[in-house]
Amino acid sequence: MNGILYVALGGGLGAASRHLVNEWAHRAIGGGFPYGTMIVNIVGSFFMGLLIGWLAFKINGGQNLKLFLATGFLGGFTTFSAFSLDAILLLEKKAFSAFAIYVTGSVMIAIIALMMGLWISRKAFA
Repeated sequence: MNGILYVALGGGLGAASRHLVNEWAHRAIGGGFPYGTMIVNIVGSFFMGLLIGWLAFKINGGQNLKLFLATGFLGGFTTFSAFSLDAILLLEKKAFSAFAIYVTGSVMIAIIALMMGLWISRKAFA
């Protein structure tokens, strides 16, 4: 099976799971705060750490499993897990400046980019 198929199948299942968690959080906790997104980001990051550690130490040649679970499922569940993994890899390399730039830039610039996109779309389509 082609690697893209593993990613696509895992990604679809991950995205559907994210939706279910968001729906559950909205019903169970309320909609005034993005609890579902926060839960997904934390849980996804935790499982990314478990998965990558398990694949590195216990599975030899688990590329298709990594594509399905890490890139696909967890990537579809939350891209924050991939971001968290990249940040930790920079820390492990002791690339502290790169870590600071990556974390600050990814979070702040992404928020600013979203704000700009909203502003443009509101001007263009309102």
